[in-house]
Amino acid sequence: MSDKNTAPASDKESKSEAKSGERVIKKYPNRRLYDTSTSTYITLAEVKQLVMDGESVVVRDAKSGDDLTRSILLQIILEEEAGGAPMFSEAVLANIIRFYGHAMQGFMGAYLERNVQMFTELQKRMAEQSKGLTPEMWTQYMNLQSPMLQNLMGNYTEQSQNMFVQMQQQMQKQTEQMLDAFGLKKPAG
Repeated sequence: MSDKNTAPASDKESKSEAKSGERVIKKYPNRRLYDTSTSTYITLAEVKQLVMDGESVVVRDAKSGDDLTRSILLQIILEEEAGGAPMFSEAVLANIIRFYGHAMQGFMGAYLERNVQMFTELQKRMAEQSKGLTPEMWTQYMNLQSPMLQNLMGNYTEQSQNMFVQMQQQMQKQTEQMLDAFGLKKPAG
């Protein structure tokens, strides 16, 4: 639950520093989160709900102004993973960890980001097409839409595959540029 309190003195300046449409949350040393838009203290669960509602949220350290958004989002993910049904298997988490410090780290991050974005767009299209359906109607809809779903998933898979090929091509090009920079020739093959 949020409790109304008076706004901290520096609240006005953080509103002016915020990008248009961003919801600024300040994190205080006592681990409390303060929503500058509503002038209330909020919980991590409420920050999660803001994200779920599509709000653009930025979390800043109240004292230093440092951006803490990533750490708060990771904290939300950690709590979700520790709760009920985790999204990532241990194998997936281990593989993600293996990419840190690897030459492919940047590519992997971009690849995952694009895939999540495509999947989100797919989910939105499905939601738009199924508005107002009861569970029984949803079952019938899914049975009737199976070819369409296969087509959507096929498009998703094809886009994912194309991104992977682009990533490989970009890596090959960068390797060739690096070899050229060192005066080495690309091995014949």
